[in-house]
Amino acid sequence: MKKLRLTGLVVISALGIARADTIVIKGSDTLGAKLVPQLAEQFKSEHPGTSFDIAAEGSATGFAALIDKTAAIGMASRPAKPEEVANGKAKGVDMKETTVAYDGIAVIVNTANSIKSLTKKQVEQIFAGEVTDWSAVGGSGGKISVYTRNTSSGTYAEFKELAMKKRDYARDSQKLAGNEQIAQEVGKNPSGIGYVGLAYSKAIGLKIVPIDGAMPSKESVLGKTYPYARPTFYYTNGEPTGAVKEFIDFTVAPEGQKIVEQVGFVPIK
Repeated sequence: MKKLRLTGLVVISALGIARADTIVIKGSDTLGAKLVPQLAEQFKSEHPGTSFDIAAEGSATGFAALIDKTAAIGMASRPAKPEEVANGKAKGVDMKETTVAYDGIAVIVNTANSIKSLTKKQVEQIFAGEVTDWSAVGGSGGKISVYTRNTSSGTYAEFKELAMKKRDYARDSQKLAGNEQIAQEVGKNPSGIGYVGLAYSKAIGLKIVPIDGAMPSKESVLGKTYPYARPTFYYTNGEPTGAVKEFIDFTVAPEGQKIVEQVGFVPIK
């Protein structure tokens, strides 16, 4: 879970002190823990009258904030659910979706794990709790410790959709708030397995597991040869205007997409 506040400049005029535009952004940890703060810093350097209030606590919180009109942008690592769209319309919110980056959900294990690869079926069985020992999938043995995101996470929902055929996670899986927390726990636990966005897969103590021979990369995500590839989004209430529109335009423009790639995501162009 990340709570970040990036404060811009205060403009002093003959009329007194006036705070310039503050863009409130809430939602996805995948986007909000690393990428969006870096985009915001660069945008601020070019638009010094703008400040940001960023809360990265899961995609579901972004949709809730957009519906409650407490955020101008909802970050999401999954599409809006039909009920979220309906709830928005009931409150006069028309959700407009903008794809800002592509991502591959990397399956990660500890570097001490002898596993070389897994099949999609084995991943499904492990995360659903059907397979509980590493020896059952070619490992050296030992009880598998499963780490997942919590239920407010878009990645939690997307991995369930992409990897588990919508099955429930194992009862004893450990639900964590963010990508960085999963990376930390798997990096400390030789028996651990989890999943993170590409930008979080290079942490100390981790190795990415090929799935049916495919590794997540720019090429495999764009070519859809990696099974757990997905887009990520900004959502706004209708067509954005003013500083919010400028920031979204900056994100999808070449300068913003360069940052997208530098952070570890896959650019949309």
